[in-house]
Amino acid sequence: MPDIMETIRANSALQTLAKVIDTAGFADQLKGSGPFTFFAPNEEAFAKRKIDELVKDIRKLKTKLAYHLVSGSYEEKSLDVVNVDSLVTECGKSLSVYFDENKVVIDNARIVEGDITCSNGVIHIIDNVFSPEHSGWYETTA
Repeated sequence: MPDIMETIRANSALQTLAKVIDTAGFADQLKGSGPFTFFAPNEEAFAKRKIDELVKDIRKLKTKLAYHLVSGSYEEKSLDVVNVDSLVTECGKSLSVYFDENKVVIDNARIVEGDITCSNGVIHIIDNVFSPEHSGWYETTA
C-alpha cells in the first residue's frame, strides 16, 4: 500500500499539491511512519490561491503544509461520530472541526473525498487551502 506522498503523486486531483510539497521540501514528512491524517487541497482549492505568492516564502509554505497534517489517523466517519471539536496540527495550531448541513467542516474546508487509506495514515481531499493565520472560518475566495 502506498504512503501519503505516493498517493498524492498518483492522484490527478492533487497534482498542484504534489508540486507545492516538492517546492517546500515537505515530502519526507508525508513519508514518515505515522499514522497521520493529511487534509489535501485539490486543484480547485489551489485555483482560489495565488500559487506564486504561496511558494515565495518556503518557511511559511512549510508551516502552511504542516497545518494540513495531524498526528494520528482520523477517518471522516470517526469525525462524524466522535465529538471532536479540534485537531492539533504538526505546526502546533489547531484546526476547528464542526458540522454544517450535517457535513464535517475542517477549519475553512469541506471534505470532498474522505478516507483515502495509505500505509502511514489517511488522506481527506478538501476544497480549500488551510491558512493558519485565518483558522476557523470558511473562505471561498482568495
